[in-house]
Amino acid sequence: MLNFTRLHSRRPAFSVRRYARTTCSLMDAATPANILHHLSLGVMETGSSIGDSSFGFALASGGAIALLAAALSLADPEKRRQQQAASVGGNEMEAVRNYFNTAGFDRWRRIYGDTDDVNNVQLDIRKGHAETVEKVLTILKKESLEGVTVCDAGCGTGSLTVPMMLEGAIVTASDISSAMVSEAEKNAAEALKGLGSSKPVQLPVFEASDLESLKGKYHTVACIDVLIHYPKEKVAGMIAHLASLADQRVILSFAPETPFLALLKRIGELFPGPSKATRAYLHTEADIEAALNAAGWTVRNRDMTATKFYYSRLLEAVPAGTK
Repeated sequence: MLNFTRLHSRRPAFSVRRYARTTCSLMDAATPANILHHLSLGVMETGSSIGDSSFGFALASGGAIALLAAALSLADPEKRRQQQAASVGGNEMEAVRNYFNTAGFDRWRRIYGDTDDVNNVQLDIRKGHAETVEKVLTILKKESLEGVTVCDAGCGTGSLTVPMMLEGAIVTASDISSAMVSEAEKNAAEALKGLGSSKPVQLPVFEASDLESLKGKYHTVACIDVLIHYPKEKVAGMIAHLASLADQRVILSFAPETPFLALLKRIGELFPGPSKATRAYLHTEADIEAALNAAGWTVRNRDMTATKFYYSRLLEAVPAGTK
């Protein structure tokens, strides 16, 4: 959460342009809400004047608000998104696939791993993601996972897949990135090496697949930190599809949208840096819950992970009428 006790501390002059560019360059190492948090801390901790040779203003002034509103009206993130998708034939999901098979793979492999080759932002994201995974495992382990079928949709490097496997779950793990799937499979195989034969553990089934192509039926479907890649007009359909694969439980996490974070996201879009990372989408909890309800599911548990650079809302849903 924002540290409001620091708002009146004395800070040197702050450049919105420089800070926002830095923020945008972090897009490939953070969820959108994390980036917004980074931007908001810099803006709010300044407290008064914000100077820049071409974009200087004081946030407290009415003129600044008018200037900001005018600037936001000129921002065109949709055009940038279309340009990015055009580089891979016009398909935004192909842009996501391409990113996580190339530069994004190495970056996120390090973030999700345990090496020291990460910066402070990436380390914070690693801790936040690990906290979310632990919360999911806490939900899952309220009952034995032995023999329970689980679909890990968007498995990444296997940060959730592997511990579920070690608890005896029968896991089908998929990711849009074949590079991520290979890494997850390698991590699962390494985790099995030190186990004795007394515990029934089965190597997960891995496949490179987008969410739309997933099939089958599972006790539980988990989709952690993936909906960030789906725009609002598509997320309800995607949730309905994921819910259709589950019998007893759906677990979703997403970057939450609030008016404040949405505003700061637009500010960051005014200064697109050289980053070629994928487009990131925020979603309101109300929209996600409405999509679950429409699919015949009701939210049973809610949780939230918030660090300096990582925000993730977690929902567990069960079939409507389940006690």
